[in-house]
Amino acid sequence: MARKDVLAGISRPSAEAAERNVTASTSYAMKGASKSMLSSIGELASQAAKAERLLEGASIVELDTEMVDVSFVSDRLEGGDEAYEELREAIRENGQNTPVLVRPHPNAAGRYMLVFGHRRLRVATELQRPIKAIIQDVSDEFHVIAQGQENSARDNLSFIEKAVFAQRLTNIGHTKETIQVALSTDAPMLVRMFSVTKRIPYELIHWIGSAKAIGRDRWIDFAVRYDKLPSPDVVKTIIDAASAENLDTNERFERLYEALKHFKSRKKGVRPNPDPKTWTAADKSIAASVQANRNAYTIKFSERDAKGFGEWLTNRLDRLHDDFQKAQQTTGE
Repeated sequence: MARKDVLAGISRPSAEAAERNVTASTSYAMKGASKSMLSSIGELASQAAKAERLLEGASIVELDTEMVDVSFVSDRLEGGDEAYEELREAIRENGQNTPVLVRPHPNAAGRYMLVFGHRRLRVATELQRPIKAIIQDVSDEFHVIAQGQENSARDNLSFIEKAVFAQRLTNIGHTKETIQVALSTDAPMLVRMFSVTKRIPYELIHWIGSAKAIGRDRWIDFAVRYDKLPSPDVVKTIIDAASAENLDTNERFERLYEALKHFKSRKKGVRPNPDPKTWTAADKSIAASVQANRNAYTIKFSERDAKGFGEWLTNRLDRLHDDFQKAQQTTGE
């Protein structure tokens, strides 16, 4: 890939142009929260477009790989990256044609942090060669946008890798607008990604791996089925068997996915109503039956004075409720 195309996917119009384009293509009013969000996305896209200008004419240096630390947020899962071996052999035979992007390490003087190009860094480390790099001092926000956009342009992240990357960015405080620009995606797709990462434990996703042959719809269905399991422990025996067979990342997904189809969904527990409590006046003129449920408290009067006492109590509910609130404030309950 030519150097000028390294961040080709980042190029966007200005914030104002982005807002005009969105306004023309949507039917809802551009005001309030919607306008603010789209303006933020436009500003981020405009900021991201500076990447190519930063790289144009930038000097390429060679760095010792021991001086370069990986990105502060990973966008990769293990498994299924056959292209890595091809890249390794190509660099071994022809050298590194495309530089990586690094930044001065924000927390370690004299060191660098990788923005993108982690596979090239890994190859250089394995081959014990220096890494060709461009050094730019960029912000964390620019870092994650450039990292995500570069991988999106190369089209070598699977759906689940993008989803995990988005979740990691959320966990460390980046906004949804930043994540959308970084992954070249829209808000509905981001919601779908989070629907998977919030239902499936990261440990299980990590065990499955990158699963590059598995698309969005199957991951979403997998997540819904997993969420309905009577107990997550039921997949342990499947994992143990699949690991023993040394299955690859796509086969691991398939094995679990097929198993999930045969598990019955858990049934929401129905809590039995507790037995009602009863009270009877000393003169037997009135009796009460009290039924307490989770969202209701029912008192039923019977006997001779039931109607009269019920009306008397109803007329005093405002005062009784005031007394109740004052009692709560006093006791701190």
